Amino acid sequence: MSKQVTSRMRRKLRIRAKVSGTPIRPRLSVFRSNKQLFIQLIDDVHQKTLLGMSDRLLAKEEKNKLVRAKSLGVSMAKAALAQKINKIVFDRGGYLYHGRVKSLAEGLREGGLQF
Repeated sequence: MSKQVTSRMRRKLRIRAKVSGTPIRPRLSVFRSNKQLFIQLIDDVHQKTLLGMSDRLLAKEEKNKLVRAKSLGVSMAKAALAQKINKIVFDRGGYLYHGRVKSLAEGLREGGLQF
């Protein structure tokens, strides 16, 4: 594995040791590929995924990944609020809080989620 991958995996394990989701305050897990962004709301107590989304579901007219990440955050926040979830724990998955991950978090906050 490359140095970047091993560094991310170390950060991911360090974060996951401290972060856990509950039914009241689920964990929002982020996976970032080169092309898409995938997010899930997870209840770690019952080991159940409550809600999952991807920016593949959004309209492809927008080519800018930062704008797509922000709109994904807003749509996830709306779906979570519809399920009466207003507080979450943000698990960035070992990625740095920069770029698409930061834009996603801003979209979630704009949509009304607290973390």
